[in-house]
Amino acid sequence: MVLAPYASDPAKTRGRRHAEAPAPTRSAFQRDRDRIVHSTAFRRLVYKTQVFLNHEGDLFRTRLTHSLEVAQLGRSIARSLALNEDLVEAIALAHDLGHTPFGHAGQDALNDCMSGPGREWGGFEHNLQSLRVVDHLEERYPAWDGLNLSFETREGILKHCSLVNARKIEAVNPGGVAHRFLNHSQPSLEAQLCNLADEIAYNAHDIDDGVRSGLLTLEQLHEVELFESHRAEVLREYPALAGRRVLYETIRRMLSAQVYDVISATREAIRLAGPRSADEARQLSPLVLFNPAMREQSAALKRFLLANLYRHAQVMHTTGQAKQVVRELFHAYLAQPTQMPAKFADRATRGLDDPAVLARAVADYIAGMTDRFAAREHERLTGRRLLA
Repeated sequence: MVLAPYASDPAKTRGRRHAEAPAPTRSAFQRDRDRIVHSTAFRRLVYKTQVFLNHEGDLFRTRLTHSLEVAQLGRSIARSLALNEDLVEAIALAHDLGHTPFGHAGQDALNDCMSGPGREWGGFEHNLQSLRVVDHLEERYPAWDGLNLSFETREGILKHCSLVNARKIEAVNPGGVAHRFLNHSQPSLEAQLCNLADEIAYNAHDIDDGVRSGLLTLEQLHEVELFESHRAEVLREYPALAGRRVLYETIRRMLSAQVYDVISATREAIRLAGPRSADEARQLSPLVLFNPAMREQSAALKRFLLANLYRHAQVMHTTGQAKQVVRELFHAYLAQPTQMPAKFADRATRGLDDPAVLARAVADYIAGMTDRFAAREHERLTGRRLLA
């Protein structure tokens, strides 16, 4: 495939943290993707929560299936825009590697443990943790820690970053992956695309999982224009259709409409801005985007899901239990670091004189857990079972 001039060219990569000879049969971004797929952190995603905890059903999305859906959507859009599909796929597959067990509930609980009065330990950001995973925590190669991914993949993984953490990264690596948070530039167009594909994917599959769980009904979804307009279209074309086929076909058409809208809106934004290179595109306003009408419809869907699914009493109850598991694990390991495996316990005990070092070792260990392992560890350490 011929890349657009504003696409990320693997032959012009800004390189890796540790110099390596190019692979003879793969581009830099293909090599990144392969390293991500073979990583331990990637395999763990199969047992990490998206919305519903692992034990709540076999067919709900996990962080792994979500990441695969983001990669599929991202590649489809990238192909139409002549962007680099391999880079999009690498970013999509890696973007949640640092997510905690129990989804955002686990992330919020771990952030609370790592910050607050008397706990100035750097907080916890799952995007920053994903970067820590690929830069430091994976142990697969003899010459360095981490996966030694290319700058462009790492830049895309760091979707969000607080100014405090951006300044810390910049101090160690001037002009590196955190620099854009300080000079207000943009990541590559491929990274911008992954951000939007992530949103499109989770909005659609959270509808599917919400209905499957019984917490959402098709009747409730009538108020969501993005969903209802396509449901009505499906029933006009197939008046006898019923049950889950209506849901599946509606979501399929809803996804297609958003994909085509992104392609159309982005092509026009690129035409008007006229970037002549990937670096020039970074200096412009975001170029991968929805048209205004679709942007509002997507925002309305997000508001609906927040009010009716993410804040549903049943989800909130489970969320509360998950947060308690993470908090109690954190304090148990903080008090007894030797309860962790040796590599984390050694880091923790070396930091006994520095609470921030000790706490970060504990946070790294907990963040790497799957749902079911975290639940088992909590029961082992406390003698109580909070989650089935």
